[in-house]
Amino acid sequence: MRVLMVSDVYFPRVNGVSTSIETFRRCLAQQGIEVRLVVPDYDGEPAEPGVVRVPGRPVPKDPEDRLVRWRAMKAAVLTAAQDCDLIHIQTPFAAHYAGLAAARSLGLPVLATYHTLFEEYFQHYAPWLPVRWLRALARSFSRRQCNALDAVIVPSEAMAGRLAEYGVVRPRHVLPTGIPLANFGGGDGEAFRRRHGIDDGRPVALFVGRVAHEKNIGFLLEAFRYTLAASPQALLLITGDGPASADLRSQATELGIADSVRFLGYLDRGRELPDCYAGADAFVFASRTETQGLVLLEAMAAGLPVLALSIMGTADILAPGRGCVVPPDDPQAFGETLADFFARRDAWSRLAAAARAHALEWSDEAMAVRLAALYRSLAVARCDPAPAALGACPSS
Repeated sequence: MRVLMVSDVYFPRVNGVSTSIETFRRCLAQQGIEVRLVVPDYDGEPAEPGVVRVPGRPVPKDPEDRLVRWRAMKAAVLTAAQDCDLIHIQTPFAAHYAGLAAARSLGLPVLATYHTLFEEYFQHYAPWLPVRWLRALARSFSRRQCNALDAVIVPSEAMAGRLAEYGVVRPRHVLPTGIPLANFGGGDGEAFRRRHGIDDGRPVALFVGRVAHEKNIGFLLEAFRYTLAASPQALLLITGDGPASADLRSQATELGIADSVRFLGYLDRGRELPDCYAGADAFVFASRTETQGLVLLEAMAAGLPVLALSIMGTADILAPGRGCVVPPDDPQAFGETLADFFARRDAWSRLAAAARAHALEWSDEAMAVRLAALYRSLAVARCDPAPAALGACPSS
């Protein structure tokens, strides 16, 4: 079976969508499914088998991303889909409309993964418009797109419920992205601390993710001020790149905590990031817009206890006994909870063991088996009896 995945974002742009695509593509190969990609070209990336790059230009105020040329995307998707059995859309911009057009033209089943809670995103990028209007626009936009598909994948129960509220009537399948557990369990925390000049006994809290306003990192900075009041040696590491970096650095300075916060930028996922996880004492996360929260699982797989708000998609991951603490949605309470955690080192080992055990339930291979079954069911459902008898439909 051959599947075409279409996306407006992919590596070297690092985010949850890119990670999800790469993870499923790798694991689906073990299920006998070839995945072809049509994705943006960023800076002339070297040719890669099965990956078609489409030219684009930097997005204003967010130069990490690309606006692909519509005609080029449409032509590339239609060409790449000619010998495919199914189209899987990963983003709702040019990729969505190009994927949908190709599927309808070729008579292929088409589904999409709804990765992003847009009703909470738009207000950060168009703050001059009324929030109520932006949310209504996002809901209408999502409803129209999802109802044009054969099926929709969502990473969490919360997101499935939200789409139902929007009026999405197409079949919704809850299928989170799994994680390669072995990639995050062998980091060298001591080496990471040496490289970054962090004393062995210094308490370290870590955030990993896109450095953007919708990730609510400003909340973590406010909270960390209260952590430092009780644990003045504590250090907060912000790992990742994004458009909010300058604003957050200014906020740290205004709060008087700049000396206790380090912005590390992007870390290579093959070596540096696992070492970073291993070198921290707690993972902190306050995003209210996650449809899943992959970094929570990465931290847990590394044996790192998690302190996070349980909102939207993260609620599927965060629960008592699962290696996490869920503080109140208040900066002072969050910061004081983190300080209390740092003060009770005896609790760390118990939470770390629980975190590792919980991460085992989210393996990438198990999730790929479920996605492969969904692909096959959609492909078979689209086939007419006569073509199926002639072998025109995928058999595996």
